[in-house]
Amino acid sequence: MAEGGGACLATDGAATVIRVASYNIRKAVGLDWRRDPHRIARVIRALDADIVALQEVDKRLGARPAALPPEAVAETGLAPVAVANGPSLGWHGNAILVRPGWACHDLRRVDLPGIEPRGALLSRIDTPGGPLWLAATHLGLDRFSRQRQIRAILSALGPERLGRAVILGDMNEWSRSRGFAPLSAFDVRAPGRSFHAARPVAPLDRIALGPGWRAEEEGVFDAAPASRASDHLPVWVRIAPL
Repeated sequence: MAEGGGACLATDGAATVIRVASYNIRKAVGLDWRRDPHRIARVIRALDADIVALQEVDKRLGARPAALPPEAVAETGLAPVAVANGPSLGWHGNAILVRPGWACHDLRRVDLPGIEPRGALLSRIDTPGGPLWLAATHLGLDRFSRQRQIRAILSALGPERLGRAVILGDMNEWSRSRGFAPLSAFDVRAPGRSFHAARPVAPLDRIALGPGWRAEEEGVFDAAPASRASDHLPVWVRIAPL
């Protein structure tokens, strides 16, 4: 496990309902095979979320430069949590964007076990509804590995934080009823079919809520240009503290 710091701060904090979202941007390559980070930025801005977990935010080769350059990130209207050294935006392709002004503390970069290199970002975010422990991740393709990775995330969070935890990401699970036994204490939300964007058939993208949160509303964002900006559609849930 490596540790680092990110800083952001939060607006005037009106409501306690928070909109969280997850989006696999496929390195900003759309279904037309054009890399268009500004198109991705428009989708993220239209989501109007307070916290967004992104997957596949960096290119694969060389120093893994960010697929979303700073000017595109600025267009989202959200602030990036500083998680990487060098040209990358994320850690193992994961990145976190938050409402400008919301304070982020105790950032941790966690290597996850499994057949493929995978990781997660953990951070405490001060929201109008109180502290939220965020885990942003992209789980592996093998179910056994995914379950090991979930257990590693829960262990890294620690039992004292699980009640206020929210785990977001591309969880790569095609089943609606299997694969999430390690999250038995969580409310695992599958807002809808998010993959493949051209013809959504699978709810690969999930948001798991610790017992200190409840879901108010949820959905898959499929308005243009989301339907062609990536091979995944963003998912979102409006949550409130219990």
